[in-house]
Amino acid sequence: MGRVALPVREDAMKRRAASILLLLVLAIFARTTFAAEISGVTFSDNVSVDGTAMKLNGVGLFRYAVVFKVYVAALYLGAGATPDHVLDEVPKRLEVEYLRGFRGPEFGDAGDKVLAQNVSPATVAAIRARLDRMNSLYEDVKPGDRSALTYVPGHGTELSINGRSKGWVEGADFAAAYFQIWLGAHPLSDSFRDQLLTPLQK
Repeated sequence: MGRVALPVREDAMKRRAASILLLLVLAIFARTTFAAEISGVTFSDNVSVDGTAMKLNGVGLFRYAVVFKVYVAALYLGAGATPDHVLDEVPKRLEVEYLRGFRGPEFGDAGDKVLAQNVSPATVAAIRARLDRMNSLYEDVKPGDRSALTYVPGHGTELSINGRSKGWVEGADFAAAYFQIWLGAHPLSDSFRDQLLTPLQK
């Protein structure tokens, strides 16, 4: 005996209901997986590195000469850490997605200049060897690539690019100085720093 065909209207209603259900599932998944979007780039609500969990605090867009978009980033903080103590010995992560390309050596050249505006010559001298090691870890990046600097107390500061760990640099003193390039009193951009340090409204 052949199958009884559903009335056209009933069949269309079933397809529509299935479509709505799929959209709801996708919306829920997106809401739980991604917490923030900026310039079309999404960042997750939580990350975990070396067994240390961190939660998204804020996101920011870095511009050059006010007009040109350079990269977007997200700042993550460990449990109990607050933005006003971001440079203390607390878990933190700066995750960056590039909107333009850079050569590896550019990171060290720019970072050294900004670092010198935020810490004393004695501090730079004390971390010089480790700073050179960190600078050597950078590689050329293109638009869409993503890097992350993560500080885990007791372990050090990790640089990863596109999910691949490039290496770790030890020392709480190194992290306290190095993160000032983006989060210090005289960073690459005051506006960018302030965006990252401003907690997202949930």
